[in-house]
Amino acid sequence: QVQLVESGGGSVQVGGSLRLSCVASGFAYCMAWFRQAPGKEREGVAYITSIGTATYADPVKGRFTISRDNTKKTLYLQMSSLKPEDTDMYYCAAFRGSFCRLVAADYDYWGEGTQVTVSS
Repeated sequence: QVQLVESGGGSVQVGGSLRLSCVASGFAYCMAWFRQAPGKEREGVAYITSIGTATYADPVKGRFTISRDNTKKTLYLQMSSLKPEDTDMYYCAAFRGSFCRLVAADYDYWGEGTQVTVSS
């Protein structure tokens, strides 16, 4: 079992920045951020492997940066140039396999989520 606890969400104006954190209770090779709005499917934001290889969804490329500190078992998502369409609940996810994708069904462990609201 890997327990995940997110923090760092909040309200910010358009163009602002936020940093999300996710503390894990154990190790997982693939860690990712997903987001979901009410009534919509969960959408992949970015994933990162334990050796630091990262992949981003097109809507966030160039604006978001995913990183992890394996010694602290913590995953981060630095979000900048935020837009109203980035408003969502953001979830941290972990997968102990070795083939990472931005597919929600692959991930075994999920946090409770942290809300990000971007207002104009």
